[in-house]
Amino acid sequence: MKILQILPELNVGGVETGTLDLSKYLIRLGHKSVVVSAGGALVKELEAGGAKHYTLAVNKKSIISMFKLIPELAAIIKKEEIDIVHARSRVPAWIAYFACRSAKVVFITTCHGYYKKHLFSSVMGWAKRVIVLSNVIARHMIEDFSVPHDRIRLVPRSVDLEKFKYLDPKEKRREVFNVGIVGRITPLKGHLHFIKAMARISRVIPRLKIWIVGDAPASKEAYKEEVQVLVRRLGLWHCTEFLGTQRDVPGILAHLDLLVLATTTHEAFGRVVVEAQAAGVPVVATKVGGVIDIIEDGKNGQLVPPADPKSMAEAILRIFKDTQLAKDLAENAYARVKEKYNVELMVKNTLDVYRDALSNFKILIIKLSSLGDIILSTAALRAIREKFCRENFKISFLTAEESKDILLRSPYVDELLVCDLKNKDRGPAGLWNIGNILRKKNFDMVIDLQNSRTSHILSYLSGSVNRYGYNNKKFSFLLNHTIKDEKPLADPVTHQFRILKMLGIDLLDNRLELWPSAEDLKAVDELLNAQWLSQAQKIVGINISASKRWSTKTWPLEYMVCLCEELGLKDIRVVITGTTEDIPLANMLINSIKNTKIINACGKTSINELAALIKKCNVFISADSSPLHIASAVGTAFIALFGPTDARRHLPPGKNYIVINKDLNCSPCYKTKCRSKRCMVEISPAEVLEAVEKLLK
Repeated sequence: MKILQILPELNVGGVETGTLDLSKYLIRLGHKSVVVSAGGALVKELEAGGAKHYTLAVNKKSIISMFKLIPELAAIIKKEEIDIVHARSRVPAWIAYFACRSAKVVFITTCHGYYKKHLFSSVMGWAKRVIVLSNVIARHMIEDFSVPHDRIRLVPRSVDLEKFKYLDPKEKRREVFNVGIVGRITPLKGHLHFIKAMARISRVIPRLKIWIVGDAPASKEAYKEEVQVLVRRLGLWHCTEFLGTQRDVPGILAHLDLLVLATTTHEAFGRVVVEAQAAGVPVVATKVGGVIDIIEDGKNGQLVPPADPKSMAEAILRIFKDTQLAKDLAENAYARVKEKYNVELMVKNTLDVYRDALSNFKILIIKLSSLGDIILSTAALRAIREKFCRENFKISFLTAEESKDILLRSPYVDELLVCDLKNKDRGPAGLWNIGNILRKKNFDMVIDLQNSRTSHILSYLSGSVNRYGYNNKKFSFLLNHTIKDEKPLADPVTHQFRILKMLGIDLLDNRLELWPSAEDLKAVDELLNAQWLSQAQKIVGINISASKRWSTKTWPLEYMVCLCEELGLKDIRVVITGTTEDIPLANMLINSIKNTKIINACGKTSINELAALIKKCNVFISADSSPLHIASAVGTAFIALFGPTDARRHLPPGKNYIVINKDLNCSPCYKTKCRSKRCMVEISPAEVLEAVEKLLK
């Protein structure tokens, strides 16, 4: 693998040490390691280990600077053929996020802090995998930044045991008792509380030495002075050393009898704790953040409340007075470090995250409407599943509320997502909310089979790097993989496969599918049995209308009456299908027929029960509407009556069917209203009856 880590600087610190350790082991294991930072004292050591370093000003909190660095980082990613970009801080993460989208590579973050809840920090949760150092940070990212649990990976910080030598605290104990605090001098690290605790124990431990390791950033110089003033005021100046930033942390720890972590807020992890434990130094730490993952109070360290100098002093004195306790704490801690916090385990777990991110692939298919079009997409859905058939490829399908039942039992869909664009998800706010849901799922690819303005907007809002669809001028600029919708005209299945061609998927099988349940089949049997249908009788289904909107597609009622009577004379039972809105029309039809008993199923079936019913028919007759597509999907012979729409564009595939349409100058017109409706009126009952007899033979 080719890994690029990006962080603000390469100076002394826990983030920098972790970056260096990971880089060293990546190279040792045969991977490529590239690091981008603003530079620092550790660059030479990094490069000496075989990694490549690029210096960019990724430490500046300037929107202009960050914006300018995006194409530069994208160029580095492409030049080095990077597979994964691993961001370890917020400013670099913003730059890396957009650079990864440009270069189309995997973006991963590690949360090294307990971030404040605001937009600037939210980018740390946008990665395909979000590495956290402790359970506290995991909960923080889930609860405060809405990062889905399945994208969180726990990889604690580690310690390189090759650098730290374990020394028995009992044997190391001398006349002078050395107590140290290691970390940046900032209010969060609790130096003032530490000094107050030291003042308490200085009365009991006459030969006390206080080591303050670390320095204050430029913005916290005033706080450093406050700490120094307190040291003088409490009479500790003679036994306190401000050692500043130290690169040789193992050397410092080799001389300490006790390490104190006095942090007052949530600590992401506390690397210095495990480093001290690796060196055999007992630890007293405040009970904050990730520290509670490391220390079991009284077993491998002492935990005290934050900002409580009295409790801190008491814990320190217990360890000072009881050398056996100090030894037991150190031994237990060292055993735990070797088991859980060694650098080899950290590298293994991080590589597992990398492999997981590269191998797991999430695909979103968007097809919102209508029922017939959803059915027409089943051939494409099957082909996508066959192309991405491995277990770690997950397919989600976004559809509208009224169409969800079609795909409930589809074996090709891992997750069905439903939106209600007519009600709760209506308007810009609704689209934005759906986009938020999609974005959290972190899709690698979106295949837009709807190709409308709405679906193109949702494709973009999903945040997916790869978005496929037609270049049809319906906000198609929001997609980044498009194909022109050019002539010649194609049937609906072929039309969808033109998009899939960009993914290397060819149209080899145009069959449509539906998946009615055993309960659906039973309900239809009960419906037909209640109508005294004999096993020997043939059934012809007629869909009574197309839709409320498309009145121009409806075949004249008097023609259906005539056809039903003719079929009745041939001892063929007729089933009328339609929605609840078609019930008045169905009643008119039934009341107009004298010598034939019609089976009226209008408004009596769900979509899957309708599929089971149409499957029972020997022939099914319908205008251009969803029941026609159902007939195709269940393998029933069908007669398609086309008028205002073009059969070349809308006819579903089938092996046994007849299309009836009239070659008129005005047809196809795609008008939903028409006075004459000539295209449907000129289709005679005799013509349809002849087609029925032909298919029955």
